[in-house]
Amino acid sequence: MTRKIIAVVPLSAILIGMVPTLCAQQPVSPASDDHQLVMQLLQRVNELEAEVKRLKGAEPNALVTVAPPQTVQTPAPAPVPAPSVTASSANNMGMPGMTLPDIAGLQFRGFADSLFTDSTQKAGHSTFSEGAGFDFFMTSRMSDQFSALAEMLIEYSPSNSTSLDLERLELHYTPNDYFNLTAGRFHTAIGYYNTAYHHASWLLPTVTRPVLFEFEDQGGILPTHNVGLSATGAIPSGFLGLHYIAEIGNGRSANALSAVQVAQDDNSRKSYTFAGFSRPAAIPGFQAGFSVYGDRYYPTGQRKIAETIWDGYVTYHPSGFEFTGEALVLRHALEGTNIIFHTPGFYAILAKDIGRGVKPYFSWQYVNDARNEPLFGTTIGLNHGPSTGVRYDFTDFAAFKLEYFRLMRRGVDDVDGVRADIAFTF
Repeated sequence: MTRKIIAVVPLSAILIGMVPTLCAQQPVSPASDDHQLVMQLLQRVNELEAEVKRLKGAEPNALVTVAPPQTVQTPAPAPVPAPSVTASSANNMGMPGMTLPDIAGLQFRGFADSLFTDSTQKAGHSTFSEGAGFDFFMTSRMSDQFSALAEMLIEYSPSNSTSLDLERLELHYTPNDYFNLTAGRFHTAIGYYNTAYHHASWLLPTVTRPVLFEFEDQGGILPTHNVGLSATGAIPSGFLGLHYIAEIGNGRSANALSAVQVAQDDNSRKSYTFAGFSRPAAIPGFQAGFSVYGDRYYPTGQRKIAETIWDGYVTYHPSGFEFTGEALVLRHALEGTNIIFHTPGFYAILAKDIGRGVKPYFSWQYVNDARNEPLFGTTIGLNHGPSTGVRYDFTDFAAFKLEYFRLMRRGVDDVDGVRADIAFTF
């Protein structure tokens, strides 16, 4: 009997000593699970100490039955969700796309694609290419209110050279739902497309961007990037779900339209953007909005040019269906004269998910650059036509897109062509 008592006493001491060790050996789990485990072990120790006291007072020849130790069951650790890769812009206007992570630390994601193009264009060639380029997308949640985003793109020129371009570099301050501030280089909040669909082809519903929203260094007519400050937030409006956006920045230079003024503004006048949109709670996936952009240009040897861009759009993305329609007018006025140039443009995209990752789509685009436009000349002209195709997502991270397009322009032959693109993210 004495031996049994002696054996139980060290056992309680051993169990007490094993508490931190056993806790350390548990898989990573929530703090509440660790606390529950410790409390169960301490309860068992108390039971064994009570058993020792009872044995000390028992008859010498009494039979003692000690219950076997209970097996402590701990819940399996909850899986840690992977960072979301569904795209959204910094000002929260956009499609599902690229969101800031909810976990601390630097997060990386890559985007790339391989593109094949063939058309009836004279002197053109069927070509394989690396499409939109290799996109490095980085985010970091530094605290509850501060986060950062960076996007760098390895681009390929028609001469087969490569270059590294910093497309976005943003510091976000998000104290509440009503005021969020972004500083750095960002996508200008002109309309919907520019802040909803970023540089990666994998994010686009079609193979390429509409001509109207091509980036500056790809021959686009809009100031798609800006360097400065951007504020956005919700407007208390009940079921209307109103939001605002206000931006100020360097704008672009009339002497180098394809360059973003990241280091030096060529004049003291700043560009501005005001935008608003509504996301009614009663219509999930619906958004309608407008924007106004203004700037002033100082081209060498010419009159100053006042630029204003008005944009309006409607987009509806319920489950399995997508529709976006957007129209804008770009106005250039030569200061000191009555000469004004208007360039209208629009696009529309309709897509339907028919299951198994297959999504056919149809789009139409239109841009009509004014004749003798002071900044663009005849480089754009009239450019319009349809494209139709299908997107097949064969995994959550890779998609194949095949489309036919027709391009109609002023003064030149129409072009028919086909594009095939494999886009992926990792």
